[in-house]
Amino acid sequence: GEPLAIGEQATTVFADPRQVKDPRAVAIAAAKILGVDANELYPKLAEASRRFVYVQRKADPEQAAALRAQNLAGVGFYSEERRTYPQRGVAAHVLGFAGVDNDGLDGLEKALDRKLVGKPGSQTIVRDPVGRAIDVVEVKPERQGNDVFLTLDHRLQANAEEVLRTTVNRWNALSGHAIVLEPQTGRVLAMAVAPAFDANRFGSVPPEHRKNRAVTDVYEPGSTFKIVTVAGALSEQLVTPRTRFKLAPSITVADREINEHESRPTQRMSVAEILSQSSNVGTITLAQKLTKTKVGVAGWIRRFGFGKPTGVDFPGEAPGIVVPPEEWSGSTIGNVPLGQGIGVTGLQMAAAYGAVANHGVLRRPHLVERIGGARTRIGSGRRVVSRRVASQLMTMLRDVVSAEGGTGSLAAIPGYTVAGKTGTAAKPERGRYSTSRYVASFVGIVPAKEPRLVVLVSVDEPKGAIWGGVVAAPAFAQIASFGLQYLEIAPDAPLDPAPNP
Repeated sequence: GEPLAIGEQATTVFADPRQVKDPRAVAIAAAKILGVDANELYPKLAEASRRFVYVQRKADPEQAAALRAQNLAGVGFYSEERRTYPQRGVAAHVLGFAGVDNDGLDGLEKALDRKLVGKPGSQTIVRDPVGRAIDVVEVKPERQGNDVFLTLDHRLQANAEEVLRTTVNRWNALSGHAIVLEPQTGRVLAMAVAPAFDANRFGSVPPEHRKNRAVTDVYEPGSTFKIVTVAGALSEQLVTPRTRFKLAPSITVADREINEHESRPTQRMSVAEILSQSSNVGTITLAQKLTKTKVGVAGWIRRFGFGKPTGVDFPGEAPGIVVPPEEWSGSTIGNVPLGQGIGVTGLQMAAAYGAVANHGVLRRPHLVERIGGARTRIGSGRRVVSRRVASQLMTMLRDVVSAEGGTGSLAAIPGYTVAGKTGTAAKPERGRYSTSRYVASFVGIVPAKEPRLVVLVSVDEPKGAIWGGVVAAPAFAQIASFGLQYLEIAPDAPLDPAPNP
């Protein structure tokens, strides 16, 4: 793989003011060759009470060599490693960054600091009263740090970042994030955040722009969360995909009236149609049945992993926000099953759909492939739903993209079957839901017949359009299409025949 973060050799230049014979000459030479401020350096060099002054930390080795050639008394040199990021902004939110002393300050650089940083060598030196070295009595060699290999693929990562950047700019959104996950293993192949930043210039970037929102930020998911209720109703054998309900255009729950996202007359819908057409009334109807079971809606939320960290090897993961069932009010069943009144991270949502794609088994997502020669232990996963229910859900999620009336038609990829779900969630503000600020998202699985990738795209506060099927689904299609071709995954659906001339 391509290196995302490397240690380059640099030369630190220092001085012992007691041994510097001409502070002004040294300051002028350092300014000319290294570019330091002579006026700032000179007083430090002239202060004879000091024994150590940095001239420049981690200077360019060639420039330092040019200064060394001046043979300036009292000036010394030693090698140091300088952390650089050759791909600049690629995976910057995941990698984080290291400070001037190579201490990890954010992201994986912080989480893996002890693994990455070696142990410096040392010398025990005997000096005379003037400070001149007389003898070296002990030498301890340096110990190199470990190389860390990530699950990220730099081409998939760079493409996801470019698509996300274009999408956020097109819809003049606040931010966005995208995840590409391998459902059978939990390997995160790409984790993109927009706006991006150059990790080599982290000091000039506001902290808010350095957050890995896919892991640390919580949002209300909207309709992508409806899969939890449908999965629970199928698993408890309350319904089958073909079970039909007569659904009014609205439903009353406690003191609230919940409507469909688009007005319609009373009609009969199957469970499969409830999911593909993202029916609020139908989902609540299923949730009301599910509350009468022992596990209940709250139990199925926990089973899919919401309300607790996924365990990904990244610092600062948010657990999400799930109201305990004992604190539910009469109207809770009218909003939580719809993905309102609950907070999730993008990674939690991608992992949940990964469980469906992986025949019902949820694998812990991870970013670290191996440290040195030791591979990351990830376990065998945890069963969330049966193979039968997972297969039923996959079929229904395909209808979201391909069936008439499905909300995710713009997620279609020629030559491949696609399963997925749209999400459009109004953001809460001052105790109520906004009528102008939304999160648009899409979570998809490709190829649907034999899943290889789960791709999530979430866009925060798009302008001009708010629907997940309009804003996020096309971005999903671009990221997934690139991944399918790059990984040489064979098409699993016939292309539409060309029209006759």
